[in-house]
Amino acid sequence: MRTEYYDDPDAPEPNSLVVAASAVVTDDTGRILLQRRRDNGLWALPGGGMDMSESLPGTAVREVKEETGLEVEITGLVGTYTDPRHVIAYTDGEVRRQFNVCFTARVVGGQLAISEESTELRFVPPEELADLPMHHTQRLRLRHFLERREQPYLG
Repeated sequence: MRTEYYDDPDAPEPNSLVVAASAVVTDDTGRILLQRRRDNGLWALPGGGMDMSESLPGTAVREVKEETGLEVEITGLVGTYTDPRHVIAYTDGEVRRQFNVCFTARVVGGQLAISEESTELRFVPPEELADLPMHHTQRLRLRHFLERREQPYLG
């Protein structure tokens, strides 16, 4: 299980920094691929921590495949998300400060399949995003994607 904190004076102190990648994967109609996380029940973009042997775009591709069954190619950059006020505490004692780079991607193969990390996968129309329970850091990435910014968000 995990608990996310944002700008919370009662949040535990981080004891690790994890470089991670996430991806906004869209289908031909503009719907966005989201997973309902098993560890907190919230909807989120697919993503996760980078291994020492891979690139950050490669991390996004691998994580999408592991978490959704889909093969994707990276098409762009939404932004960087490194806010020190965002802390994630895990039941094993890890308290993570996340460094996330969010990419855009499109599906090139694979079959949609739920992983052990999620309970549900859906391509969601942008107008339905507000109805889903999700952490505001995920909403921020989605908002920046939907704004079709000329430059990536740097934060």
